[in-house]
Amino acid sequence: MKAYIVGVGMTKFEKPESRDWQYWDMVREAGAAALTDAGIRYDQVEQIPVGYCFQASTAGQRAVYELGLTGVPVYNVNNNCATGATALMLARQFVEGGGSDCVLAVGFEKMARGALGGGSGGGSGGGSGGGPGGGDFATSPVARHYGVMAAGHGFATSPPTAQIFGNAAREHMARYGTTPAQLAAVGVKNHRHSVDNPYAQFQDPYTVEEVLAARTVHRPLTKLQCSPTSDGAAAAVVVSERFVERHGLGERAVEIAAQAMTTDTEASFASGSCIDAVGVPMSKAAAEQVYSASGLGPDDLDVIELHDCFSVNELLTYEALGLCGEGESGELVESGATTYGGRWVVNPSGGLISKGHPLGATGIAQAAELTWHLRGEAGARQVPGARTALAHNIGLGGAAVVTLLRRGA
Repeated sequence: MKAYIVGVGMTKFEKPESRDWQYWDMVREAGAAALTDAGIRYDQVEQIPVGYCFQASTAGQRAVYELGLTGVPVYNVNNNCATGATALMLARQFVEGGGSDCVLAVGFEKMARGALGGGSGGGSGGGSGGGPGGGDFATSPVARHYGVMAAGHGFATSPPTAQIFGNAAREHMARYGTTPAQLAAVGVKNHRHSVDNPYAQFQDPYTVEEVLAARTVHRPLTKLQCSPTSDGAAAAVVVSERFVERHGLGERAVEIAAQAMTTDTEASFASGSCIDAVGVPMSKAAAEQVYSASGLGPDDLDVIELHDCFSVNELLTYEALGLCGEGESGELVESGATTYGGRWVVNPSGGLISKGHPLGATGIAQAAELTWHLRGEAGARQVPGARTALAHNIGLGGAAVVTLLRRGA
């Protein structure tokens, strides 16, 4: 049975503590927007997976109680930075398996300011801005990943996740001649894209020189090449084909044509490379599964939202998704192939770097952005004629989720 997204909604992503709201306020705003977009009532929803990293168990129930008290089953999901896409994947599986006709996938995060190491409500995680919650690396779920880094590069005082991605950037530069300006070009592109996104945390453009001159987080990565901590929520209504037909939602429907999740294999650790430890083998495997299942490939894509937690990860993901050959990603972004007027538009939302990165919401927000483009509803940032889209969401520890969307019911 096919699954379709028929409604999406999200809050503006904001700097933590910039608005006086709780996580349930965010979910009420994003969830209500998704239901309104789909034109359905909350009591039509049969199951709800809710993704978050930094709140206590059953926070998912507390959040969706703001939408109604129908007794609907709620599943609390935590998969580090891939949490949002994991919740969306569960929604798709519930529908494709025939057990439900209408599922609401929700993701949210209320975070603390500064490098990521915990959230306002406790819990654990390890995301783009810093290390795993609690600070005990010996027992951390990502200790093996950081062990690869420490063996090859040592362990510095900068935020640990910035270190491992920064060291992956150093390896890419040494191996392929990638330049600091090419890394900065990712930040320039994504900050420029976010200027037209009212949901983005940042909406200021920068030059390559300004990106390079920003404060260094972990060499060669500067602040304008790193995703920030963010508050926000996103939601998507996922339904069956019969629900689409029964409720006349064909004009709103975007098909989830293929989706895959992978986790670490020996390839993540055996080479001793940070490039592999941060998830390139996972991303490549997930993309290959999606291409095989859909019969489509990189040349068929129009618009892509990928996990640019750091500028280097956008370059690494170009290669993992097959947009270019190994080592060619620096030249690809510099050529303009991944922005408007190029071969693909990558991260038209501004990506994690500029739109923001509330961990549990990110993967669903990517799906919302792509749904708007496939419907022709993305406003000033609309990718002309977009019919096929790809989302990529990754979390250390590890999980990589790749989702292929296409227009039509």
